[in-house]
Amino acid sequence: MALAEDTVREALKQVIDPELFVNIVDLGLIYEISIREAEGEKYDVQVDMTMTSPACPAGPQLLGQSKEFVGRLEEVNEVDVRLVMHPPWTPDRMTEDARDQLGIF
Repeated sequence: MALAEDTVREALKQVIDPELFVNIVDLGLIYEISIREAEGEKYDVQVDMTMTSPACPAGPQLLGQSKEFVGRLEEVNEVDVRLVMHPPWTPDRMTEDARDQLGIF
């Protein structure tokens, strides 16, 4: 069975921003997920993500945890997490759950 983007997103929801206490998917930090077939029913995954600001002190931690949690998926061969800053992140990218959690209406 092919690796679904939703499965990767669920793994990424385990990564919690240490300052906002909201997962990176609901914060809208995940821009793109690419999945390519690799050898032996495994898949290479590329995740393009951003930060809430270019100077985000938690950046290295969030990138590392993203790679770690996606890499734990049984179907994953390799994970490449790329930091992209374009387009810039805005609070409009957050889910309703994240807005509620942060008290933003």
